[in-house]
Amino acid sequence: MKKLIIATSLILSGLSLRAQQDIMLSQYMFNGLFLNPAYAGSHKYTSATLLHRNQWTGWDGAPKTNIIGIDGPLKNHTMGWGLIFANDKIGPTTQNDFMANYSYHLKLGKGKLALGLRGGISAVSSNLQGISTVIGGDEAFANNIKSSILPKFGTGAYYYAKKYYVGISIPTLIAYDPDKKFNFDLNKSSDARRHYFMTAGYVFELSNMVKLKPSVLIKYQKAAPLQADINCNVLLNDVFWIGVSYRSNAAIVGLVEYQINPMFRVGYAYDYTTTAINRYSSGSHEIMIGIDLGHDIMKSKNPRYF
Repeated sequence: MKKLIIATSLILSGLSLRAQQDIMLSQYMFNGLFLNPAYAGSHKYTSATLLHRNQWTGWDGAPKTNIIGIDGPLKNHTMGWGLIFANDKIGPTTQNDFMANYSYHLKLGKGKLALGLRGGISAVSSNLQGISTVIGGDEAFANNIKSSILPKFGTGAYYYAKKYYVGISIPTLIAYDPDKKFNFDLNKSSDARRHYFMTAGYVFELSNMVKLKPSVLIKYQKAAPLQADINCNVLLNDVFWIGVSYRSNAAIVGLVEYQINPMFRVGYAYDYTTTAINRYSSGSHEIMIGIDLGHDIMKSKNPRYF
């Protein structure tokens, strides 16, 4: 009972902050589209990623996320397109996102600079009638919260070459709640908040059989402490990734990915929470399936680094 009360209290107290916010994933380094619209079309082939995340296993009402992302090149690889559909559920609140992404790629030095835009909608609804309260008759939980539809727009930039990349993005730059007055100040026009992401990674060839890819993700949101993911992945024989990540003040993550053939990849991540939450949860699990399609992927002799 104590576990249930603590878990429910934390989840409910965070609903106003969690709802309408950007989804947290551990395997983002295998598909940068989830963080940055400029990533769209950065490969010569069409790529799709399906991912399921079960966070804080053992808690009733803990976050569960399903997300699908697909992107590919356009116009002789000078432009890219991408689509994201995400379903995120935490406690009684469900958020469904549908986002379209566009990018333009310019040759710059040894790599390419891509500039990206994202636009779409978030549908948020809460079923408060399904919550059991300690004291009955609480009017705050007597009715469902009316569903809301929020248009959202974001942007990003991504510089990439064969063995390294750097990116910066604001997935939600502008959002508009029809129940509020439109304002370029996100705090006044919706309950969404701007998240700032900076990513970078490099691949070192240690031998023909072993490659090392350190990477970093820095996350900033005004109302929360600065957070960094420090990652290190090793690629063995160009087919098997194994890695570890440290998420500051949050978790240690173990990751694996296996390239079954040129078209199919599977991955798994386990988050061990380093906060007090680990007293009540056995951790978080994430499963990923990647599908790369097109004539170019069958001709490619290089493994997919990012």
